[in-house]
Amino acid sequence: MSTEQTIKLLQEVNSGTQMAVDSIDEILEKVRDKKLADILSKSKADHEQLGDETHALLQNYDDPPKDPGMIAKSMSWLKTNTKLMMDESDRTVADLITDGCNMGIKTIYKHMNDYKDAGENVKKMAKELIRLEEDLRQALGVYL
Repeated sequence: MSTEQTIKLLQEVNSGTQMAVDSIDEILEKVRDKKLADILSKSKADHEQLGDETHALLQNYDDPPKDPGMIAKSMSWLKTNTKLMMDESDRTVADLITDGCNMGIKTIYKHMNDYKDAGENVKKMAKELIRLEEDLRQALGVYL
């Protein structure tokens, strides 16, 4: 196990949870369907819980959490607001969040491959983040 790779993967998982929470926060007020709002709120809570766990572990390593990249956040904000200006439907919300899930899954798999020597506990957290994203993506399918 490499401590450096463990910390790097942990930072990426923490960043991914933060990006998910920020994205859901940004879009939640646009949701009209109560069930969709409940799905998103539960997913947000699940991401926050995992984020809290990763944050606490980063503190154990005396390492600050990594914020999602400014470019990624800006691009997400621009895409979200542009699409919602054209169509404020629940279908658009589901489409945007599904795209975010796909990007999150792809990104975490990439980092898991980059940091193969990370600790097993952090790899487990990365897999949990992937599972959360896959579950949310699946739940949103009926709204697309």
